[in-house]
Amino acid sequence: MPSRAPRIVVMGPSGSGKTAVGAALAVDFGVDFVDADDLHPVQNVAKMESGVPLDDDDRRPWLDVVGRRLASSPGLVMACSALARRYRDRIREAAPDVRFVELVVSREELDRRMRSRQHFMPVALLESQLATLEHLGADEDGVAVENIGGIIEVAARARAALDQAERR
Repeated sequence: MPSRAPRIVVMGPSGSGKTAVGAALAVDFGVDFVDADDLHPVQNVAKMESGVPLDDDDRRPWLDVVGRRLASSPGLVMACSALARRYRDRIREAAPDVRFVELVVSREELDRRMRSRQHFMPVALLESQLATLEHLGADEDGVAVENIGGIIEVAARARAALDQAERR
């Protein structure tokens, strides 16, 4: 068990289960949960709803808000796509002790999940998300977990992987 409350970003493309697994992890750690989708400015949401992928200019101010929110919290789990290394680096500029949990899901399963839910992110943007995705690097503080099984089971595997990585 960490000596301080964790700052964790559950990351992955749309449909990977960030919100569900992140909320379960927050309960497990006894900290608050925030979905970074709720921190997007209205212009970003409108752009995505219309099927236009965000570019780095759209993302930078949002990532700064994400980083500040993490840094200002004594402990927090946040769901945030954080698809590219440069996005994670930007979050780390504000919250250097943040740890990442990458949820790994097949393209086919992401497509199925996105089609079965109501969300501002249309399925048409899945390909751009996957094109942007850069898996966690070996030098990044985080773990990758397959999102297969029930939410509690996946959250438990993520927690175990985080705990194990911290002991190293």
